[in-house]
Amino acid sequence: MNSLFSKLTLADVHQDVARNIVSLRASQDLFDDLTDDPAEWSLAQKVEGEVKPPPYRSRTPVIHRPFEDAEWFNAITWPFKHWQASRFSDGTYGVWYGSDSVETTVYESVYHWYKSLLCDAGYDRQVVIAERKVYQVACAAALLDFRAASTEYSDLLHPVDYSFCQSMGARIHREGHPGLLTPSVRRSAGENVVIFNADVLSNPRFNCQLTYRLEGDKIVIEKQPGVAWITLAVASF
Repeated sequence: MNSLFSKLTLADVHQDVARNIVSLRASQDLFDDLTDDPAEWSLAQKVEGEVKPPPYRSRTPVIHRPFEDAEWFNAITWPFKHWQASRFSDGTYGVWYGSDSVETTVYESVYHWYKSLLCDAGYDRQVVIAERKVYQVACAAALLDFRAASTEYSDLLHPVDYSFCQSMGARIHREGHPGLLTPSVRRSAGENVVIFNADVLSNPRFNCQLTYRLEGDKIVIEKQPGVAWITLAVASF
């Protein structure tokens, strides 16, 4: 590990990074299974609004608004509040992942959606639809640059064994580095940004909505409903 770190350089990153998360294209009415009368839906929503405390109160309401706080939480804060094991974390701390382009986020997220969710749950032979949202997030940090080292240390890009990368991540987290820059494992032309410190991220903005559709031996990605944008063969996973 020491020999790897001795060869690293810093990449001064000041750019937007794409963040791909689970989301609904259209909001769902939570009361539509209680009654078929739209008027009663509205009444239930009104009652809920009167008794339910607001999820966010700004100390400076002229500057901050609830929808801005929601975007910040969804696009930036979530992985730092909800830890889970990933390529560069063993699950004992949060890590944020973004990519150089929307296309790279698609390749990365489709792989995990199919292999870790659908296959594990036994849904890989059914028609399954998922909806995603992509944000652009500003990143300003000096990141450890693993791009050149990945050609010598192949375990950095191992498709399924994360043990080496997790040991790297544990050291980076322990020593307080803000993050790293690495080639994408799922898309050879792409790069990923891995962030350990949320303070280097800011200004989340909506980029696009995506639909993932598993159809037999392929996954179709749509930007516009009903229009294929990217098609991936599940055999490639």
